Amino acid sequence: MSEIHPTAIIDKKAQLGTGVRIGPYCSIGSGVALGDGVVLHAHVVVAGRTKVGGGTEIFPFASVGHHPQDLKYNGESSRLTIGCDNIIREHVTMNPGTEGGGMETNIGNNCLFMIGAHVAHDCQIGDHVILVNNATLAGHVTIGEWAIIGGLSAVHQFVRIGKHSMIGGKTGVAEDVIPYGSVIGNRARLSGLNIVGLKRRDFSREDIQNLRKAYRLIFAEEGTFAERILDVAELFPDNEPVQDIINFINAVSSRAICQPKMKDAA
Repeated sequence: MSEIHPTAIIDKKAQLGTGVRIGPYCSIGSGVALGDGVVLHAHVVVAGRTKVGGGTEIFPFASVGHHPQDLKYNGESSRLTIGCDNIIREHVTMNPGTEGGGMETNIGNNCLFMIGAHVAHDCQIGDHVILVNNATLAGHVTIGEWAIIGGLSAVHQFVRIGKHSMIGGKTGVAEDVIPYGSVIGNRARLSGLNIVGLKRRDFSREDIQNLRKAYRLIFAEEGTFAERILDVAELFPDNEPVQDIINFINAVSSRAICQPKMKDAA
């Protein structure tokens, strides 16, 4: 049975699943669809063409689905799609897509958005992603599954963050970060692999050792970057984590690949 506080303002055209709980002074727009079991605590605003997946919990003063902060946005009927079982904490902001970016912002399942995090227009976020307090994503950012964006970090528009990667706190990320990578700094430099995250997610010792070998080879000083990528692809043809990195680097992107300082590549 749903529980809706009498002070909540819900448009008649909004779609509410079964068992939703909507707290005091929430506002839900006409184009909103809430899945089964969604919980909105007090003072949550959900607007626009926004779909919130079942089991998601949104905390006070979050603003979800309002117009993008893109000066090129011209009122087009874009979308924000949020998956299931996400936790969206206080003062989080999430914007829908734009005509220039596919018209849709997508959030995966089982993600955690801590206080003050921002997801801009046209971002594509995988499952199990964590944005720590006040982490900020510019438009068109893509984040792979299980990545963690540290507190007070800022990610430049169009940057890709590979799966299982770690962005340290107060880091400015202006280049693509390889899967399983770890970066930190005022302008992020690759500082190695996210070994702690790999162990937490039960990657095998063999896979971690192979990733370390591949990392050292990819970012060595000998030869060109393109030559090293080809060599590593041939050395580890059947290793899925290594091939994740190779495929990520070879994919089309408008941003360069974040590189380590040479001492960090050893």
